[in-house]
Amino acid sequence: MFMADIAGVRVLYTGDYSREEDCHLCAAEIPQFSLYFNSEKMAKTIRRLAEKTLEFGESVSGFLVKKAFTCQIMALDDLHVFSQLSTENISQRITIAYNGAFGVLKHRLKQIFESVESLPDEESEGPAFRVHERLTVKYESEKHISLHWRSDPISDMVSDSVIISILLILILITSYC
Repeated sequence: MFMADIAGVRVLYTGDYSREEDCHLCAAEIPQFSLYFNSEKMAKTIRRLAEKTLEFGESVSGFLVKKAFTCQIMALDDLHVFSQLSTENISQRITIAYNGAFGVLKHRLKQIFESVESLPDEESEGPAFRVHERLTVKYESEKHISLHWRSDPISDMVSDSVIISILLILILITSYC
C-alpha cells in the first residue's frame, strides 16, 4: 500500500498482487490518522558491562547493538558471544625497494609529517623510526626498507601517505641520477 500524488490528486494504491482488481481510493475517502512515538530509548548493559552497578550520570563504553526493537550495550570482548562477528588485530608489513640513503628518507618524511622519531637500536635491528607513533620504517638492507603498522583506518592512511612519499622520493632520486 502506498500513496501516490498524480497531477495534484492524491490516490492510495492498495495492490495485493492477486487476481482481483486493484483498489484505488481518492484522498477524500482516506481517513486521517496520527502516529505518536515515545522518543525515549533504553539500552541495557549486558555481560561484563553489567557486572558493575553504575551511578547516575556515569558513562559506559561499549558497542550499541539493536536487535528486535531492543538496545543492548556490550563490551568488545563479548561481541563474539552475541553475534557471529569476530574481532582481530591485523599487523601489516610491506617491503619496498629503496636504494637511497636512509637519513635522506627520514629527513624528507620529517618535512612532510609532524611526528617522526628515531627508535633506539635495542628496539629494532638496525636504524628505524616511527611516523605519528603508528608506523615504523626500518632499514632492512642497502636495497630495501620495510614498513610495519597495526591496521586501523588512521594507521592505514598514514602508511598510504608514507608509501606515496617514498615512491616520490625514489622518482626524484632516479631522475637526478
